[in-house]
Amino acid sequence: MIVRFGFVAMSVLLENASPSRTMTYANFTKLADREAALRKLERITEENLKNALRVLRHAAAHDIRMYRFSSKIIPLTTHEGLSDWDPYRNADVREAFAKVGEFARDKHMRVSFHPDHFCVLNTPKPDVLQSSIRDMNYHIRMLEAMGLDERAKCNIHVGGSYGDKCVSGDRFVDQFGELDAKLRSRVTLENDDKTFNTQETLEIAERAGVPMVLDIHHHAVNDGGITEEQLLGDLWPRIVQTWERENDRLASTGQRDGEQSDATVIPDEQPAESELFLPPKIHASSPKSTKDPRGHADHVDYEPLLRFLQGAASSCKRLDVMLEAKRKDEALMRLMEDFRSAEQRGEAVRVLDGATIVIPT
Repeated sequence: MIVRFGFVAMSVLLENASPSRTMTYANFTKLADREAALRKLERITEENLKNALRVLRHAAAHDIRMYRFSSKIIPLTTHEGLSDWDPYRNADVREAFAKVGEFARDKHMRVSFHPDHFCVLNTPKPDVLQSSIRDMNYHIRMLEAMGLDERAKCNIHVGGSYGDKCVSGDRFVDQFGELDAKLRSRVTLENDDKTFNTQETLEIAERAGVPMVLDIHHHAVNDGGITEEQLLGDLWPRIVQTWERENDRLASTGQRDGEQSDATVIPDEQPAESELFLPPKIHASSPKSTKDPRGHADHVDYEPLLRFLQGAASSCKRLDVMLEAKRKDEALMRLMEDFRSAEQRGEAVRVLDGATIVIPT
């Protein structure tokens, strides 16, 4: 199994490269000239995009082909006080988005967004649902401005239990099914660390017809009574099937033949055609401490991750792993050093490049 690693939003190794610079609405309203204030927001957006491109270039230089964009690229764009503002009218902003997307396509990078926790599609409140839809559309419009097709996803959680988790799960399926196809085609669903566990999230993902992202850290603190053996033997093959169905759907739309290939070919190990497209994806991180098991540590402990990868290898030929460590790209590079040391000790792992390993099957 070929496994690629990526990181989230920020680089701790690059200086002055934040893709998330922002402005508060209070500071925006302090500027007397509203048009000048809007131009300032657009300049911040352009700078965020330039830094996102810097981070992508840095990632590509280290063989990293997965990256999650910051959700804060355009400041205040979903604020109700700026509903009349369209940053895409600015030619410089459009060009900056296009350059980011062009680089991602040219380097065959798998990119994504993760809307914030207030984006809840199973809410019983109509106003919160509309706000969540606006937030989803904000993320999707950025992907479209980059020229990225439906392989670039927005990952979300099911949402809250609202006193009855079964009813809330049903409401997610119903309300998700009423959304525009453009939105539904961009969504992946992830298990969370408090409410919807792996099995519950998988059942909802299957019903909604979307691929599931397994977060193995979330599963460790909210396993729903599912053992590691049950996870790998029963649930993981079903999670892989959600991605196989998504690959079939994307192939039927003609997007499979585009430039945004996710192929990584290694000598004498050409993947099957079905594995060249959009591999299953998981999230990995380590607990911050025994007192804060849900918090994310600075780095990732390679041993439990390697154990999972070895157990998952029989179910798929390719897998992408997004690291959610606090030290971002530094954590990824340290993890790769750990894998190199494990390979030298004779463990069942082979390092292919700066961000890719092979798990023998």
